[in-house]
Amino acid sequence: MRIVGGRWAGRDLVSPAGRVRPTAEAVRDVCMTMLGERLRDARMLDLFAGSGALGLEALSRGAATCDFVENNPAALHSLKANVAALRVRRRTRIFDRDAIPFVERIDKIAYDIAVADPPYESKKLDRIVRDWLDHPFSTFLLVEHAAGHALPTSGTRRRIGDSAVTLLAAAATP
Repeated sequence: MRIVGGRWAGRDLVSPAGRVRPTAEAVRDVCMTMLGERLRDARMLDLFAGSGALGLEALSRGAATCDFVENNPAALHSLKANVAALRVRRRTRIFDRDAIPFVERIDKIAYDIAVADPPYESKKLDRIVRDWLDHPFSTFLLVEHAAGHALPTSGTRRRIGDSAVTLLAAAATP
């Protein structure tokens, strides 16, 4: 697994051992393309971060900062190794927490962009989306999911093989 584009394009990333499904390079590239110019100087949140590939890809393409939320020990080990290897400790924070209670406690629009890649076919994805709809913790929420998974709301959706990526935008506030 490697960074696909931006400043660190081609740099290898450490993948966690065990039952983890890293985001494929093609899917990450679609995610970053969908986010486009929104990445410039963005405050990012990477939920279910795993190795940190999505958040690190965003940093590589111009995001200012990224907070990672992960509670799997093997994934945390890989995430910390990747942050250290890319020398981005000052631009990142790593939270060893469950993503659902984490988002329930953060301020409204605390981040510009949040990305979430929970285990496929888990109810965690629907819970994160519902929490975001009730209390948007970011201006944009980009979620990766199984192509057949119906979300509780619609957004801009792209299919990549068996995977899909959906981008949601918070309602404008007066």
